[in-house]
Amino acid sequence: MLSVPTQDVLTLLIGLLILSLGAEGLVRGASKLAAAFGVSPLVIGLTIVAYGTSMPELVVSVRSGMVGQDDIAVANIVGSNIFNVLFILGICACILPLKVSAQLIRLDVPIMIAVSILMWLLSLDGRLQWLDGLLLTALIIAYTIWSIQKSRKETREIQREFEQEYAIKPQEKAASSLLMSVGFVLGGLVLLIFGGKWFIQGSVGLAEYFGLSNTVIGLTIVAAGTSMPEVATSVVATIRGERDIAIGNVVGSNIYNILAILGIASLVTSGGLEVNPGMLAIDIPVMTLVAILCLPIFFTGKTIARWEGLLFFIGYVAYTAYLVTNALPPGTPGG
Repeated sequence: MLSVPTQDVLTLLIGLLILSLGAEGLVRGASKLAAAFGVSPLVIGLTIVAYGTSMPELVVSVRSGMVGQDDIAVANIVGSNIFNVLFILGICACILPLKVSAQLIRLDVPIMIAVSILMWLLSLDGRLQWLDGLLLTALIIAYTIWSIQKSRKETREIQREFEQEYAIKPQEKAASSLLMSVGFVLGGLVLLIFGGKWFIQGSVGLAEYFGLSNTVIGLTIVAAGTSMPEVATSVVATIRGERDIAIGNVVGSNIYNILAILGIASLVTSGGLEVNPGMLAIDIPVMTLVAILCLPIFFTGKTIARWEGLLFFIGYVAYTAYLVTNALPPGTPGG
């Protein structure tokens, strides 16, 4: 009996490893290419890095939708957004209290809340249609253009953070280095494609073996797995004291997850993406509530204190425990 889950676990872990390597290669190569062609480090951080760390979510959701696994496609995004705020910001704040920039409170967090509510409203009919996907995709294009224009008004302190993290070094402008960067981008894309395929196979296999729905697997294992690049980026940035990168990566990724990933997945999936009634009743409202909770917490001293981070983390553990205990039918392995 153990051979089936062992094989699925290995398939899932190998897929996750390949997804992570692919995202890292894509981000590294694209960042170096952009810097070599004169794109500012701040814009690289706001766009290529924030979006690049969400590539596993994009690959998994689009591929899931195309093979008829709509539950995983939607649950992956909802679960990732909950995971990003409660788990990633929770862990980062426990490591080091996070100072929140005024711009994040005034602009980016309200946008994250607005797109969460928009997704909820678009999902009320039980499906994200082609027109819904078109609207979401148009909004991410507008948001990206706006972010680049807005970046020119950033404080010098924030600009220094991004420059220190993403600026290209003189020796990296050589033709051989640029060729290597192109190789990283192409190799990263190939790894993302194969990693996404195996990750979905392992996830579906585990769901079937343990008697869990694809929705629960998508909200937990798939969501946490595809969010690993965000975990690494934000934790490392926190340790280095680069607070705007740590928090901005999470907020930016959440906005991108809804607008770009659900938008593209809805466009390329025949008939759009079906939204599970259970997600409409519980998980999408939880995702929206978590986004709304960021405002008062961020407002209190413009800092996420350690105790607030601990509450975030405990909230994620409680949410995950609720999902699993309510999903495991009696008599199943682990139930």
